[in-house]
Amino acid sequence: MAFIPASDVGAGSFECDIWAQDCPAGMKCMWWADDGGPAWNALRCFDVVDDPNGVGEPCTVVDSQVSGIDDCDYRSMCWEVDPDTLMGTCRSLCHGSEAYPTCDDPCETCPIGGSGFFVMCLPSCDPVVQDCRDDYGCYPQGEGFQCFADASGDSGAPGEPCEFPNVCDPGSACIGAELVPECQGSGCCSPFCDLAAADDCAASIPGTVCTPWFSGGQSNGCVAATVGVCAVP
Repeated sequence: MAFIPASDVGAGSFECDIWAQDCPAGMKCMWWADDGGPAWNALRCFDVVDDPNGVGEPCTVVDSQVSGIDDCDYRSMCWEVDPDTLMGTCRSLCHGSEAYPTCDDPCETCPIGGSGFFVMCLPSCDPVVQDCRDDYGCYPQGEGFQCFADASGDSGAPGEPCEFPNVCDPGSACIGAELVPECQGSGCCSPFCDLAAADDCAASIPGTVCTPWFSGGQSNGCVAATVGVCAVP
């Protein structure tokens, strides 16, 4: 197990470029909260621990989820950290540039957010199985699906209006109003379904059937081609 040194953000630390990873040898450029707040808002160089954990392995952060200090290897960070145990999983940072982000794994994608701070390769998930951790959902992202925090709250049920993917309950997608009967918004939540299973879409939203999610029935190879969504025929 790697030993994580105590937090020290004083002399010797400096800002860096998350894409270029331009820190001195033995350090990595990481996000952190320089104001002690709950969200990342700055970048600086942090030491890479001796015997660091690799991508996909369990990891630990120091002090908080946004301290910037973890025991993951160079060009990776501790993600999906439990606020009580401070443990998570090492994930790779994106390669390339903000204009052309890439990931080594073809089934991972790089959703850029947070004013360019958030550039992490996240794995694909199954929208039918919903194999994300608790309080997260498997939502559409680019040509595939990724786990994002469930922001539905008390809304997001099938047939309810939506503007963003993760305001729908996990297991549902935000699709165009023309695809959901009596939709009262620019888009509405509608359940995912399995084209290879019995079609029970009408039980959730009358007038809908299980419709292929992927055009031509061809998936990106990272999720089953049988993924569908309940929509008007």
